[in-house]
Amino acid sequence: MTVTIEVCVDNIESLETAQQAGADRIELCSALALGGLTANAGFVQKSLDLATIPLYAIIRPRAGDFIYSEQEVDIMVSDIKFMKLLGIQGVVIGALTPEGNIDESALKRLMTASRDIGVTFHRAFDLCNDPKQALEILINAGCERILTSGQQAKAEQGCDLIRELVIQAGDRISIMPGAGVTPENAEKIINLTQVTELHLSGKTTRQSVMKPNSVVQMGTEADTDSLISITCGNTISNIVSAVSS
Repeated sequence: MTVTIEVCVDNIESLETAQQAGADRIELCSALALGGLTANAGFVQKSLDLATIPLYAIIRPRAGDFIYSEQEVDIMVSDIKFMKLLGIQGVVIGALTPEGNIDESALKRLMTASRDIGVTFHRAFDLCNDPKQALEILINAGCERILTSGQQAKAEQGCDLIRELVIQAGDRISIMPGAGVTPENAEKIINLTQVTELHLSGKTTRQSVMKPNSVVQMGTEADTDSLISITCGNTISNIVSAVSS
């Protein structure tokens, strides 16, 4: 069984690292520390210039919940259309109602805008009050895959539900575990759930090359400016090796 490894990145350094380490697909975002927001046009265009593997762009206009106003859905529709003009292979979307159901009205608009490219429904799915009903809605809408931790903090803890979703989905949609996926637990997750795709960021940090000449900080946390968050190439290559063996 071939397992696809998707890596989420929010900077061009990480894209190159993940690709060189053997990633099969990239999810592009900004502000990974906030769960991922829509990436800017320059980053997407440069990523498309450099990538030799498929790129999916998250469409999320702000941090916080996944309950969107009409104006916010307008923004997401515009972002999808623009990503398509740039040449993106797919988008990553999600929208819910206050009751924890799929926002079918917003979903319809987002899916219409996404015609002719791939669509992943992101971890908003993990906040749904009825994941099995939500699964059928997303299948009927034409989504390609669902990113989920099995409604747990980490995918490894959600394997029971993930496996149930895989069985229910059959070959109608792909279920892709994400959150806390590592080289150490990847094989276990695959064996328990029988999934064919995994999602991770493989985050680490590196020191900034800036030579400080001021006490001024741009960020609100200590070391925000001196530590750069990047993808760890060893983590990605190790998980590729783990799933291929």
